[in-house]
Amino acid sequence: MPAALSSFRICDFTGQLAGAGATKWLAAFGAEVIRIEDPVRQGRWDILRGIGPFVDERRGINLGGAFNNHNTNKLGITLNLRTERAKEILTEIVKQSDVVTENFAKGVLERWGFGYERLRDIKPDIIYVSNCGFGHVGPYSDFKAWGPIVQAVSGLTFASGLPDQPPAGWGYSYMDHTGGYYMVMAILLALIHRRKTGEGQWVDLATTDGALGLNGPSLLDWTVNGRPSRRDGQPHSNRSQMPPMAPHGIYPLAGDDKWIAVACRHEDDWRALVGVVNEAWCSNPSFADLESRLDAQDALDEGLSTWTAQRSKVDVQNALQEAGVPVAAVLMPEERIDLDPSTADFGLWPTVQHTEIGAVRVDGLPAHFSATEWRIDRGAPCIGEHNEEVLTNLLGLGADEIADLRSDGVI
Repeated sequence: MPAALSSFRICDFTGQLAGAGATKWLAAFGAEVIRIEDPVRQGRWDILRGIGPFVDERRGINLGGAFNNHNTNKLGITLNLRTERAKEILTEIVKQSDVVTENFAKGVLERWGFGYERLRDIKPDIIYVSNCGFGHVGPYSDFKAWGPIVQAVSGLTFASGLPDQPPAGWGYSYMDHTGGYYMVMAILLALIHRRKTGEGQWVDLATTDGALGLNGPSLLDWTVNGRPSRRDGQPHSNRSQMPPMAPHGIYPLAGDDKWIAVACRHEDDWRALVGVVNEAWCSNPSFADLESRLDAQDALDEGLSTWTAQRSKVDVQNALQEAGVPVAAVLMPEERIDLDPSTADFGLWPTVQHTEIGAVRVDGLPAHFSATEWRIDRGAPCIGEHNEEVLTNLLGLGADEIADLRSDGVI
């Protein structure tokens, strides 16, 4: 059966994760994604090219682990868009593409002569999807952004942390991942619209606005109840206020940097937890019902932490799971990837073959389709790896023409 997106071709300028992560999904479901890179700067439009993690002692522009992870199954060509010939070639690629994608700062494609109006002149039904921190209109549109900047400006960082501590945010670039998810949804929605109407369009995506939408309950609480996100005792990122639960948190285990998550949704969970712990502190009148436990969460967490800290990860998890209490050990990467059988069974880490790196595992996709399953088996393209393939098969250029393009610094 043909792959779900095998009829589509993407002219792709995306990089890092907020963009490249989007077109990775399209490629996995069969779209032909032609990644355009700059031969002069050796692909440095994407700053992840050539930086770690690495699989061994080798280093080089084609060996970056993160770049390989985000660009599987894509074709890669180089075009020096400082030259008129390269612009002519890009024009021909756009003519034969369904979508042009990028996540540059505002105006980059416009300065190159390939803004939306020009793209529409080249192909009237082209879909152009841009993804930048603040979109192309508004007072912040000229600002440049990165995932942690988006998280800060949107308010997500402000709402994350522990009481009486500065906002914590994430060491993890959450909005780069989420920005990529928004982008692939936008691309697919625009393709559906074009299939119904024949119309292309420009989709201007602002990742900060996407992040702002993740603040819904906090914004509602402020606008309706006048309660700020940061106030006495708030936020406490390990506790649940919506809906209220207690206990609800991350608790220490025996050993160095070992932790477990426990959540009691209702009285049945609490009684099951007490049945396992079976210590005197559990009968404290302050813990008699949910309302009183919410008022005494510090003491509750102290008692539970003392109990968990004397026990191993396996013992606590197994005992609470058998009792029906929601619980999960906080897993380190090795435990989740290599030791948890559910990871391998769900196909979450496919092995790809990369031209220079060799065989290496990458992120799979967390959804499986019974009829049109995704496929990830080819590593990211090396710089200009598919110049001949694309220029020959798509544009019909001959070997001598391609050799001239290379000698003239066009590719």
